[in-house]
Amino acid sequence: MNPTRNIKLTIEYDGTNYSGWQRQENALTIQEKIEEALSLILQEQVTIVGAGRTDAGVHARGQVANFRTQSTTDLSSLRGGLNGLLPDDIVVREVEQAPMEFHARHSVREREYSYTITRTPTALMRFSSWHIKYDLDLALMKKVSEMIVGVHDFESFCKVQSGVEHHRCNVSAADWKKEGSLLIFTIRADRFLHGMVRTLVGTMVDIGRGYTPIEQFSHILGCKDRAEAGMAAPAKGLVLERILY
Repeated sequence: MNPTRNIKLTIEYDGTNYSGWQRQENALTIQEKIEEALSLILQEQVTIVGAGRTDAGVHARGQVANFRTQSTTDLSSLRGGLNGLLPDDIVVREVEQAPMEFHARHSVREREYSYTITRTPTALMRFSSWHIKYDLDLALMKKVSEMIVGVHDFESFCKVQSGVEHHRCNVSAADWKKEGSLLIFTIRADRFLHGMVRTLVGTMVDIGRGYTPIEQFSHILGCKDRAEAGMAAPAKGLVLERILY
């Protein structure tokens, strides 16, 4: 029998204890835990599609996934059942019926990520922020964030041999803001390359601390060479904030 419903999930998770979103052999992933819970509740084999394939240690506040099913289970009961079975570091925030043509990944218009740096030691945010002790020039980092808005080739900020057809991304918004002892970078784009946000953050931190001159950033962006960019910032500071359709 063909599936009769397309179900959309909005998911929040702490990625600390997982090897990323996507199911893998011999590694614990978010997708695996949700599929196991769904299959148990619905009594059918369920495969979900996620909007963003977050890496190991990366978190999400608004990950979206969908799956097709023959089940007529009440959606409110499904949400309650999932949150009863899932570990405390994964929460299904919303369960909705979507049009049959909806696809969590292919229907995406834009994704938005944030990255958090803390300037002081923190116990509560130790798994969700990058603690940096040295001084950072926020004004310089904001200038760099302005330079990446628009359509650019981000090959210099992509993991080598990522297997994509091209490295062009349309960044519609990028900015740094200060909230107390926190520095928060937010970026929104039509697509992201593997490791792109973390490498951008690492490069901007190098500029902010005076290690790399800001005048060099245009060269880094244009040379299409990962070796020219800075190190990738730690995964724990990165959050998939929301998906726009």
